[in-house]
Amino acid sequence: MAIRDIRLFGDPVLKSRSVEIVDIDDAVRALVRDLLDTVEPAGRAGVAAPQIGVGLRAFSYNIDGDIGYVLNPRLVEVRGEVEPVDEGCLSVPGLWHPALRHPWARVEGIDLEGEPVVLEGEGLLAQALQHECDHLDGTLYLDRLDPERRRLAMREVRESDWF
Repeated sequence: MAIRDIRLFGDPVLKSRSVEIVDIDDAVRALVRDLLDTVEPAGRAGVAAPQIGVGLRAFSYNIDGDIGYVLNPRLVEVRGEVEPVDEGCLSVPGLWHPALRHPWARVEGIDLEGEPVVLEGEGLLAQALQHECDHLDGTLYLDRLDPERRRLAMREVRESDWF
């Protein structure tokens, strides 16, 4: 169990589609422990496996102190018109921009026992579900910005001290 380093914008794992988990083995159980440890610090709403360098379909979440995980999550339903929501990302530290998100979302997946997991809700939970599922498809929130805002964000990335 460990808090893992977060991969930053520019790391190829963040732009790659993650692979579905077929066998729940000791490596997957260790991944879940690391995801849970890594999402626990204050200010973290979610961590996807690619953000810690693992190209598997899994993420953890921490919404209002409710901490959990989902394996093989699928965004199965969204509701409401997309709207700009201020968003940041651990893989793009220090930047906040309005990404287009639906106000409600539902994700289905499984747990370590292979049992169904359903997460659904609005507000920060809906935003986190969409954000983390995007990570598993190789999409960063910067990709969801309008073109003008994206140009500004990319300039901020290039000028950042971490890039």
